[in-house]
Amino acid sequence: MLITILLAVLAVIAVGAAGFALVPSALGNSRADKRLKAYQGDIRTTRREMDVNRTRDARRKTVQQALKAQTDEINARKRVTLPDLIFQAGMTISPGAFIRNSCIFGGLLFVVLLVTQVPYYFAAIFAVAGAYLLPRMYVKRRRKKYQNQFLDELPNAVEAIVRGVKTGLPLNDSMRVVAKDTKEPVKSEFGRVLDQQSFGFSMTESVQILLDRVPLPEVNFFVVVISVQQQAGGNLSEALGNLARVLRNRKKMKQKVAAMSSEAKASAGIIGSLPVFVAIMVSVISPEYLSPLISTPIGNIWLGVAALMMCMGAFVMNRMIQFEI
Repeated sequence: MLITILLAVLAVIAVGAAGFALVPSALGNSRADKRLKAYQGDIRTTRREMDVNRTRDARRKTVQQALKAQTDEINARKRVTLPDLIFQAGMTISPGAFIRNSCIFGGLLFVVLLVTQVPYYFAAIFAVAGAYLLPRMYVKRRRKKYQNQFLDELPNAVEAIVRGVKTGLPLNDSMRVVAKDTKEPVKSEFGRVLDQQSFGFSMTESVQILLDRVPLPEVNFFVVVISVQQQAGGNLSEALGNLARVLRNRKKMKQKVAAMSSEAKASAGIIGSLPVFVAIMVSVISPEYLSPLISTPIGNIWLGVAALMMCMGAFVMNRMIQFEI
């Protein structure tokens, strides 16, 4: 009887021990499964974040490489030839006609100087210099004006493209809206891009004509954004929206610089025109006072030296008030 009771107690203890051994194991396995699932979720989240960061870094690297390549190309073409200068000024005259008109202008200038009794050797020098420099200065001025007009309207054009893309229009249709509704010269330039596409060129190849026509950093940014989006994809509306803000900020900075440098420009103009004004007034009051500068060889030499020094001073003052942004 005692042995039976002892065996029953041992059996109860064994069953209890087995129960205690199995129940914590099940709980522990449940907790372990939860920790494993949480760990796997963290791993998936981390991998997803790493993929997003990797994609963002790859896109940023692509943009940097494209921007560097475009900038190097602009710097390599910094010395602009005459056909490129005429093309970028928005003029339709051919280089041959431009050279012919420059020669005619030089001949007329030579005749005018001879009529005003300037020695023929000085007249020839001034005529050649005027025939070469003055028409080029005119074209460069037209080119600068063309670029400024383009930059004034470019942020509006980019924002119009952003609005079109956000409403679901393709990039081509958004550009067609810009080519139809914006002001010149942006209207003509975007129309030229669409014409290139109608000839079978891709968007990446077509927008390059903007950089050829208007080789400016702002246009370079736009070309790079379009090219990278066509090659690598991405949110075009967000990229162009950021570009529009950058263009407007650069425009504000240029206007601020122009306002701050206006005093220096006025001072340079007064200083540069003062010797000419004094010479004219002295000639009016006492015509014989400065006549040796014109009637004697040594006077002609010193007059030429004075003119050369005036040109050098004007060039230095002009470079001092130029700011790169």
